[in-house]
Amino acid sequence: MSDYNVKGSCLCGKVRYEITDHRGVFQYCHCSRCRKFTGSAHASNLFVKLQDFKWTSGEAYIGRYEPDDTKYFATSFCKNCGSSLPWLEKSGRTMIVGAGTLDDDPGFKPQWNIFVASKAPWHQATSDLPEFDELPIKR
Repeated sequence: MSDYNVKGSCLCGKVRYEITDHRGVFQYCHCSRCRKFTGSAHASNLFVKLQDFKWTSGEAYIGRYEPDDTKYFATSFCKNCGSSLPWLEKSGRTMIVGAGTLDDDPGFKPQWNIFVASKAPWHQATSDLPEFDELPIKR
């Protein structure tokens, strides 16, 4: 049994969750969908297996949006405060957790930048992490 336990929440605190393990993937995504969803230059996403994630309060406040033209991407948000929330990818296997919603340190740092080819034209990189024009090759 893992002693890993990281908590997160929305801005108003009505929706809360916890993570008991992670896939070891933490990346910055510069795709236009992530930029629109976060309102920022990129999303800071952790990947968590569905069985290692649970909502601890406020599930009734969770909204979801699934664009028809995407294979994996969806979004979740708090219906009360509008905050971004973790979302289950369309495959149903992985929760994508925006690091900005974490209340605790996840214990590891971002590894790379993805979809850099579609980054915002005004974004100036301040990181020395590896960059990939699309998804990185699976290891």
